[in-house]
Order: sequence, then structure tokens, then C-alpha cells
Amino acid sequence: MVTLPHDDIYQLVREPIDMAAQIRLVRAPEGGAIVTFDGFVRNQSHNRATLYLDYEAYESMALAKMQEIGLQIHEKYRIHRVAMVHRLGRLEIGETSVFIAVSAPHRAAAFDACRFAIDTLKRTVPIWKKEYFEDGAVWADGELPPAPAATPRAKPAS
Repeated sequence: MVTLPHDDIYQLVREPIDMAAQIRLVRAPEGGAIVTFDGFVRNQSHNRATLYLDYEAYESMALAKMQEIGLQIHEKYRIHRVAMVHRLGRLEIGETSVFIAVSAPHRAAAFDACRFAIDTLKRTVPIWKKEYFEDGAVWADGELPPAPAATPRAKPAS
């Protein structure tokens, strides 16, 4: 767990996310609202029954990006604390994959900051989702984890 200024929380975990604990961590006497986002595994994707998901991450970079998002949130919105937790590994249908909680003195800032957090996380944080179906598996949205550095190909003889 990484704790930064404002007592923010940024985590990558391999066990179920304790949402109630995250809410307790962001609650503060100067707050008046907490808005949460609970992203969980659905049972279908692209009209295909999903069996389970598997998440991978470039962990050190993912945590750094999550921290950057938190700093941006504090600059853009009048909030108190942020908790961002993403689960890695195999997740079953109904399990939470990402949880965000934002506390603020007023609800509008908490809603806006929470929306910004999940939208920016999905776009910028190096976490990849593989979806498993009865007939195979695919990386979501065509995104693949980075491949090992390729060695240059030999040029054909002229």
C-alpha cells in the first residue's frame, strides 16, 4: 500500500478488495461526502459468456500512474482523500476488479473527481485484462501487455 500526501491510498492487490475498509480510510471529519466506484466482473462481453478474467500490470509504473492521477485530482477538485485499488490475477464473475473512493466537503466535487479517476485510470494505467470464454481467451479491447524487447531481424542477403 502506498500512502501519499492527503493520506491517499493506492494499491494493487491479489486478494478481494475490502471496500468498507477503503471507505473508512477516506472518511474525514472535514468531509461531507464520499463517492465510490465499484468495477466488477460481468458475466458477458461482446455477446459472449465470460467465464472469468485475469489482470496483469506493470506494477511499479501502474502505482506511479495511480499516484499521478491522485495528484491531478487534488489539483482539479476540492476533495479531501482518494483511495484507488485495483486487483490483479484471476477474478470470478461478480468480484470487484477496481474500487475508487473519494471524500470531499461537497458531493459535486466527489462525483466529478471519482469519474475523472476511473476514466483516467482506464486510459493511462498499465493494467491489462484478459477475458476467458468457453471457446478461448482474448485481451480486452485488443490491448496486450508489452512484449519483450525484440531483437533486430537479420536483413536478407542481397
